[in-house]
Amino acid sequence: MKKLEQKTALITGGSKGIGYGIAEAMLNQGMRVVITSRSLESAQEAASQLSNLGKGEIIGMQADVRDLESQQKVVEQLIKEWGSLDVVVANAGIGHFASIEDMSPEQWQETIDTNLTGVFNSVKASVEHIKAAKGYIFTISSLAGTNFFAGGTAYNASKFGLTGFTQALMLDLRNYGVKVTTIMPGSVATYFNGRTPEVGQNWRIQKEDLGQMVIDLLRMNPRVLPSKVEVRPAMPPTK
Repeated sequence: MKKLEQKTALITGGSKGIGYGIAEAMLNQGMRVVITSRSLESAQEAASQLSNLGKGEIIGMQADVRDLESQQKVVEQLIKEWGSLDVVVANAGIGHFASIEDMSPEQWQETIDTNLTGVFNSVKASVEHIKAAKGYIFTISSLAGTNFFAGGTAYNASKFGLTGFTQALMLDLRNYGVKVTTIMPGSVATYFNGRTPEVGQNWRIQKEDLGQMVIDLLRMNPRVLPSKVEVRPAMPPTK
């Protein structure tokens, strides 16, 4: 996309962390952005903060990616407001980390429903509009989508599945002129899973780094499609 100004985007899980950083980068390019959260208050508070940072437009909406109808309503509202949908960033995700002995069925189901089925719902609700716009779909996976670890039964399964889903989706849609990329970050300084970024850990990937990456990918020549991008800290601390 040579011109990003007034292009429209939907970012799930955009009230904080990676989604927030991507929204900020898009607004600085003059894009129109809808961010969603399970909490309407969180979505609207983040949208209010972001509206002061960029030259674009932003709306915060409540939606649960686990519910297809909820995603469809958000897309309908976005189309009613702005008339088109050019970019989807399927970012919403959670993490439950425990061994199989300690992982509850409810934790397993919530992880799969959010991190994997939730992305299916977000794409399913928007795909016809993205095809019409010859737009771009991003999924936010993780290095955990190719690298397994102890305590990761649910999270690894969801992210391995998401990586495979996105690569197959890319093959389904590229002949329509739609680009699909999964971004797979390593250690990111966010509040993911209730954690607080520790002071002095600037070595971690920052949310604005991933925001800039999305803008760079959007601006890439139409003939080029980086379908899977692994992202690591350049200088992690030595043990």
